Amino acid sequence: METSREDYGIAIRSALLKKGTQQRFSLIVLIFISISLLFIDNIKTKPLNYTRAIIKDTIYRGSLLVSFPSRSIGSAVSVTKDHLNLKKKYEELNEENSKLKEKIQETDFLLLENSQLRKLIDENPKTISNFISSRVIFDKKSPYLNSFIINSGANKNIKKGMAVLDGKNFVGRVVDTNFFSSRVLLISDLNSKIPVITQPSGNHAILSGRGNKIPTLEYLPENHTVKDGDKIYTSGQEGIFSPGIPIGIIKIEKGEVKVISFSDLSQITFVNIKIGKLNN
Repeated sequence: METSREDYGIAIRSALLKKGTQQRFSLIVLIFISISLLFIDNIKTKPLNYTRAIIKDTIYRGSLLVSFPSRSIGSAVSVTKDHLNLKKKYEELNEENSKLKEKIQETDFLLLENSQLRKLIDENPKTISNFISSRVIFDKKSPYLNSFIINSGANKNIKKGMAVLDGKNFVGRVVDTNFFSSRVLLISDLNSKIPVITQPSGNHAILSGRGNKIPTLEYLPENHTVKDGDKIYTSGQEGIFSPGIPIGIIKIEKGEVKVISFSDLSQITFVNIKIGKLNN
């Protein structure tokens, strides 16, 4: 016998009715259990208290264990972020510190250069002669040759043979000029021969360079009266340099008359070049 559509409908309604009954029964059971738990929770007896404490501890400990992985991961992520931020901050501070050190070094160098220029201006001889200040840009030194290059040349009217001063002290002469540079031969160079006069004895002589050794006086008269501490100036003979430019002091050792320069030739940064008389 074939099943009709009505039979299918009856079967579905029966199932729904059974499901609804089961749901109602489950709801009633849950309500009853909730009321019972509330009632039991208010009963203050030792067994129930122990039971409640065990249940609560179990729930709390279980919650702690369950949440431990997530909390650990969160803590690790937070520590990692803090470490990365700290590292980045350290790198930024280190870079900023390096820049500040560079600026301080640049400032210190500018202060040093400024003090040297001020000293050069203060020591510039107050005469009617015209002086050009120039900077040493290259230093040539060997056991026999002592010279340096300055950053001024024909563009500043510098010519071969002009006197070169460290402040007001004679240190050498121009021996070669280019348009923007010149070479200065120092009084210590083996090829340097400068006409000088001693003070106070007034003896004329030639100041001869000796490379790394201290320059000496040559061609002094046999009956000269020079002694330690006497001063040496340019003599102006032969019309090479103006007379009276200070050079150094005499020191006699083992019969040699040596001249200690007033200026430290190894520490010169700026020089004055005497280029002649000012136009009136």
